[in-house]
Amino acid sequence: MVILSGGTLRALLDGDRARASAEAGVELSDYFVTDRARRLWQRRLAQLAMNPDSQEWIARAVVDETQDVVVGYAGYHGPPDDDGMVEIGYSVDVGYRRKGYARAMIRELLRRANTDPRVKTVRATISPNNVASLATIQGFGFAQTGQQWDEEDGLELVFEIPVGASLSER
Repeated sequence: MVILSGGTLRALLDGDRARASAEAGVELSDYFVTDRARRLWQRRLAQLAMNPDSQEWIARAVVDETQDVVVGYAGYHGPPDDDGMVEIGYSVDVGYRRKGYARAMIRELLRRANTDPRVKTVRATISPNNVASLATIQGFGFAQTGQQWDEEDGLELVFEIPVGASLSER
């Protein structure tokens, strides 16, 4: 996973994939400049403006090194909160779906969360209609802890797992 800097995010918001790719050091696809992605980059840039230390947490391009291709993006909604919780987010480019990349992204996000002593809990929120994502988190040990309303995505089911338990995923 390659961290996307503020400069990369700004270039993506400007629709300048060439500049964003040069800044990131990997070739970013059109998937990084979709309307949905650009709304995410806007939020992440605002986070960076308020807390520059959040950069290592919030936005990464996911690279399949065996094919030298970027397959999507992943990260956390921010650094650990006061309770030690981080929320994961991931998105696989349409052309790379159903090939195990989402599971690999989750596995890596869980691994990273387990390396930071501040993190106690990892959360994932998923629309009840997102059957693929619901199936993807199965086997990682997440337990549904509730539901919430998201202004952009609507109703979401909330899943959590304590740090350490997530390393047992098969």
